[in-house]
Order: sequence, then structure tokens, then C-alpha cells
Amino acid sequence: MSKDILFEIGLEEVPARFIRAAMEQLKDRTTKWLEASRISHGGVNAYATPRRLAVLVKDAAERQEDISEEVKGPSRKIALDASGEWSKAALGFARSQGVSTEQFTFKELAGVEYIYATKNSEGVNTSSLLSEGLSGIVGSMTFPKNMRWGAYDFKFVRPIRWLVALFGQEIIDLEITGVKAGNTSRGHRFLGTNAVIAEPADYVEAMRAQHVLVDVKEREELILNQINKLAEEKSWTIAIKEDLLEEVLFLVETPTVLFGTFDPSFLNIPQEVLITSMREHQRYFPVLDSAGTLLPFFVTVRNGNAESLDVIAKGNEKVLRARLSDAKFFYGEDQKLQISDALAKLESIVYHEELGSVGDKVRRIRAISDKLAAKLGLSADTAAEVSRTADICKFDLVTQMVYEFPELQGTMGEDYARKAGEAENVAKGIFEHYQPRFAGDAVPSTQAGLVVSLADKIDTIVGCFSIGIIPTGSQDPYALRRQAAGIVQMVLEHQLPISLQEIFAAALEIHENLRTEKHFAPELRINLYEFFGLRVKRLLSDDNIRYDVVDAVTAAGFDDIVAVVGRSRALTDAVNAVADFKITVDSLTRISNLAAKAQEGIVVVPSLLKEEAELKLYETWQGIHTPYHEALTARNAAEALRILSGLKDAVTGFFDSVMVMAEDEGIRANRLALLAGIDADSKSFADFGKLVW
Repeated sequence: MSKDILFEIGLEEVPARFIRAAMEQLKDRTTKWLEASRISHGGVNAYATPRRLAVLVKDAAERQEDISEEVKGPSRKIALDASGEWSKAALGFARSQGVSTEQFTFKELAGVEYIYATKNSEGVNTSSLLSEGLSGIVGSMTFPKNMRWGAYDFKFVRPIRWLVALFGQEIIDLEITGVKAGNTSRGHRFLGTNAVIAEPADYVEAMRAQHVLVDVKEREELILNQINKLAEEKSWTIAIKEDLLEEVLFLVETPTVLFGTFDPSFLNIPQEVLITSMREHQRYFPVLDSAGTLLPFFVTVRNGNAESLDVIAKGNEKVLRARLSDAKFFYGEDQKLQISDALAKLESIVYHEELGSVGDKVRRIRAISDKLAAKLGLSADTAAEVSRTADICKFDLVTQMVYEFPELQGTMGEDYARKAGEAENVAKGIFEHYQPRFAGDAVPSTQAGLVVSLADKIDTIVGCFSIGIIPTGSQDPYALRRQAAGIVQMVLEHQLPISLQEIFAAALEIHENLRTEKHFAPELRINLYEFFGLRVKRLLSDDNIRYDVVDAVTAAGFDDIVAVVGRSRALTDAVNAVADFKITVDSLTRISNLAAKAQEGIVVVPSLLKEEAELKLYETWQGIHTPYHEALTARNAAEALRILSGLKDAVTGFFDSVMVMAEDEGIRANRLALLAGIDADSKSFADFGKLVW
């Protein structure tokens, strides 16, 4: 026999950004509790709106499952003392398992006898467990921010105002913070009334009758369908940003899409400003034409029905007019600010108490940028653009528009710089030096933006590492992982001829020169290298490279990001496509194992190579050594691996007919030196011994 379980937590309005995670957490904790309580069921559905979190458990068993469990205890040798009586260890095991020693049996496992105890537990009624179980689930939930209310010590995301807890038609005896569970939920705050839930299966439809769509997926589909229908009717492109849709989804219980207009004169402001103002302040979706140009309309979602939409639209238009008027004023005022005056203001903005002002950071960015530009061999004109971009890359931080909308940093800098007469590449570089802003974002397209972005990010990372701010676990307040990933992405996508160590060296030199009061620890460079190593491994994993291939190629070094990606792809192709490649890998692994016994500093003496097979191996190795390294230097990993694989037959012949560990010490050392030389070459590509077959 089974019944459904319904548990709804009614709340004051919960911040939209918390709701999905809370809904999933409630579902997960409920599922785990059911499993731990041995209550079989047909699945758990989760629901959420701004005012409620709920789970519906289908076909929950009316009784726990009975269990009969055999538990292994200590060995016979430990369980019995010298007189054959039960030892303290055996008696302690009996107590811990709640059994008597009469229930012990002996069984042999891997040649050793152990005592076993059989625990039988008869299941109890599910109804007797639900009150404590559901209360425990609520008490165990966590949120980014909690509240306390009344005189209660209990904390939750928002105050609990009602509870629905049903097992079939039976109300579960449950009370939290003075709120006693019942079978009555609350409908839409303005359109609905209280709703009596006769049984859990009625929940979704009972709430729908009270103008509440509790199913998150249904609400989302309704919003999207209404937006798409409106776009089709008006021949609009309505820009749906995923995070905005997610927020709107958890702001409404009954969604109704409507649109409004704004004065076309506002379109003289850059459309990024208008779009940001609409999205961030009003939660509106912008409307574009087929070319991506902003139109003087907006789309919003009402938490209610379709009555009096014209009145609602006018109210939204009035609010938006005020917002856009503010933006227009800020935009006009900002253009009165000279770039030089803005730069002077950066000196009074603290970047970090140990790293100086934003002005100090800009000077470091400029110096690092110049070093990187020289290393990359940029032309004099391009290097000048890099320098100018670095000099003014942060000037828009003191503008009123960026103060109001921090997410527009770079966007406003590009616009204001262009209007101030800066070169196009410089203006564009100001925007691009923030790229990539997040995973999957585009990298800078201009040389100015690219170099300054590298400099800005490595300056932040080196600066933070130098004062002990190093990401640990989930803590990364300065987004250093993201910035390191951005550097890796830029080097790879632009195939830059620069190594990580060269990037580190440029930043470290500037920091040491400009921060003379700071002692830079020798291990700083090692910490940076290891930190970037994790980002490179993540990059390779995201490129669908097998974990063992990742381990193999990074063991050979990842200083050259472009090269390590090339080696990983070439090795993956070889492992997947070349039938006899395992023979090559086995040969190189065998060489590596023996090469470990070679003495350091011993070089191969050709005259001591007496056997035909060892001479052939030496000649084959000498023949491939130069072209192999030339291919690696040229970042042609596939060709390098093909050349290295040419050793296979000579290695097989060598091991078939040559005794490496010869009695003659000189011959033995010479053969080991030969293998060590080959091993050093192979390990400049990968540590093939890490591959798993």
C-alpha cells in the first residue's frame, strides 16, 4: 500500500536568486531522507514560487522496509580471549550493533575467520516518521542569507507563514516556529484565496485554481510562449537573457507578458546603457529589430492576469522614463569629464591597501603591457596603441554611468574614448581588456585589447599571490581562477608565441620594481605555475581529453599552452586511431623504467655499442632527434609523435636481443645512458607511463 506525500513551506517573498537552489535542496534532502528511512516511493517532484517551496512524493510506502543485515565484526583471533570467552572487542561489537553474543556466527573471508551478527529490523509506519523527518529536513536547509523572526532562534531564508503537510488525506502532526501544518495553502496574493488541498495529487490543480502555477517548468514555458507570440505579432526580436528570465521566473506566480514604449529620443544614448538600465533596474526585456538595433519598446512580465494591461503598461512606462532620464543625465555629464582629469581621480581610489590605488595598478598594467608587447614583437605603431590603451583603460571607473552600472565598465570607456578622439583600436581596446569576462566569452580581437587584458589579469593574480590571497576550496573573492582561465584562453585562441613563465616574469619584474617595500618569496613563481597548471588541466578536460592523457602531457610541462594542447590532441588521436600505438607506448614505458637506473652525467659512447641491435637503436635515435625537436618547437605535435613512434622497431629489436644490465659496468652504464637519452626525448612530449589501457 502507498500514499502520496505533500509538503509545502509557505513563506514571505523569497529573493528570486535563492529560489531554484532552495527548491532543488528541498527535493534532494527529501529524497535522501526517504532513502535513509527505507521508505520506497515513485519519485519526488519539486515546486516553487516566490512564496512557497514544495515537494510531492508519489506512492510513498505506508511502512518502512524490513531489513535483515549481516554485519562483519572482529576476527576470531581478536573476538576470543585465551580462555575461549568473548573478548572486550567482541562484546563492544555486540553493543554497537544492538545484538547479543548468541547471535554471533563465524564465517571465513580470505582465509581468516570473522564473527558476523545478523541484525533484523522490522519497519514502522511511515506516518510515525514524517513529523520528525520533515522537521529535520527544514532545519537542515541552508541559504546564502538567513533570517530570524519573532522570539525564535530558528533561521530560514524568510519567515514561515503556513505549512501544508499531508500523507494521503492525513494531516501530518508538524509545527515549526509556531506554525502548525494543515491542509490549507494560500493562493495568489491578490487574485486567489486560501486553497484546501484534499490530497497531495490535487496540489498542482488546486493551486492553479487560485492563480498560482507552482510548476516551475510550466511557468517558464508560459512566459517564453507569450514572449515569442508577441515577437511574432510585432515582428520584433525580444532579447531574452537567461539570468533575467531566471529572475523573472521566480518573481511571479501567474505570469502575463505585456509591452510598453519609451521616448525614441533616448535612443541617442548608447543602447548598451538603455538595455542595462531596463534589465538591471526594471527587469525588462529589450526589443530589437532584425539588425540588432534597439527599438523604443520594452517587454515585461506581470505577476497577475491580463486585466487592465494598458494601465500596468503606462505605470511601467512612467517608471522607465525616470530611469532613462537619469541615464541620459549621467551620460551627458560624463562627457564633460576630460580623460586626464579622470585619470587623476584614480589616484584617490584604493585598489587594495597592500597594492595601492587604482592609479598604481594602471601604472603596473602599462609597464607589464610594454614588456609583453616587446616579447610578442609588435610593431612600433601597435606597441604605441597598447601603451595608450593601458594608460587609460580604467578611466571610466570614475564616471557617473559606471558608478550607477558597474557592469558597464569598459563599455562606457570605449564610447567616451571614441568621443574624446582616441584611436579606434585604443577605444576598442578599453572595452576588450576586460574580456573574457566569463567562461565562453569572446577574447579580445585587437592587439591593444589582448595585451592589456593579459597585463591586467596577470597583475591582479601576481599582486594577490604576493600578499597571500590565494584561492582555496570554493573561496576566490578576487576571481583569480577566472582571470587565469582567461589568460590561458587568450594565449590559446591567438596562438601567442609566449610562455607562462615569460608572462609571470614580466609581471614579477614590474611588481618588484614598483613595490620595493615588499619582499617577494622565491616560491611565488612555483605557486603561480601550479595554479595555472590546474587551469590548463581544466582546459584540456573541457576539450574532452581523457584524464590519463591530460596527466601524461602535463607531466611533460605546460609552460607553452599552445603546445600542450597540441600534444594532448595528437596523443588522443594516436591512442584512439593507431592500432599498434600501444606497442610504442609499452616500449617507451619500458625504456623509462630502465632509464631511471642510469647515472646522471653519463653520455653515450658510440664505441661501446657492440651489439647490432643497440647500435641500430642509437643510430635510429640520432636520426630522429633533431627533426623530432624541430617539430616540437614548431608546435607540430602530430608530426613529432609520428617521428618519435619511428623508434618502435629499433626498441623492440634492442630489448629482444640486448641484455641492458650487462655484467660489464661500462657497457651497462652506456646502455642505460642510451635509454636515458631516448627517455628524455620522449618525456618532452608526454610521460607515456601515465596512459591507461
